[in-house]
Amino acid sequence: MIALLSGKIAYKGISHVVVDAQGVGYRVFIPLTTFYELPETGEAVTLHIHTSVKEDAINLFGFYTLQERDLFQMMISVSGIGPKVAMNILSGISSDELLEAISGGNLTRLVAIPGIGRKMAERLILELKEKVAKKMAADAGAGADARRKESDALREDVLSALVNLGYKANAARDALDKVVRDAENDPAMDQLLKKALKILAG
Repeated sequence: MIALLSGKIAYKGISHVVVDAQGVGYRVFIPLTTFYELPETGEAVTLHIHTSVKEDAINLFGFYTLQERDLFQMMISVSGIGPKVAMNILSGISSDELLEAISGGNLTRLVAIPGIGRKMAERLILELKEKVAKKMAADAGAGADARRKESDALREDVLSALVNLGYKANAARDALDKVVRDAENDPAMDQLLKKALKILAG
């Protein structure tokens, strides 16, 4: 089962691309949102793939972002929505907007997507609202964790720089904590260092 495909674009069209992966050309169906993000023919690309296996065919559906692929897979789990319809939906709305429309039960926005009738929009909301809400919460949590790790790593770098300048670790950490507490936004490394040095010198 192919989940990720990297290679060079051998052919680029609105509905599909051919990705040359070490001499093998894979035809991958794509939504318009992915088409707009693609590099030029001959350049390298990586696509998140959903592999559809049927008795008479194996089709690859490719997406520029993991979020789009996740949404596609959610939609084809809804009764009456196949890969073609799911691709049309993703071509008519950004993944962020779609997530918000489904989680917020926004029928008007969904019906505005070409090819989506009221009944299909209602089914999307009914069957996916809870799943989408969980996904949005998980994505928000992952983003917060990543920011926290980045912030912690930055503080450790500044602390190490202060210790290398001859300040005691405890004093440097106290100064750093004060700078972070007083900062309105996440300051850059040079600002953290400058402000901490000012406190230590005073």
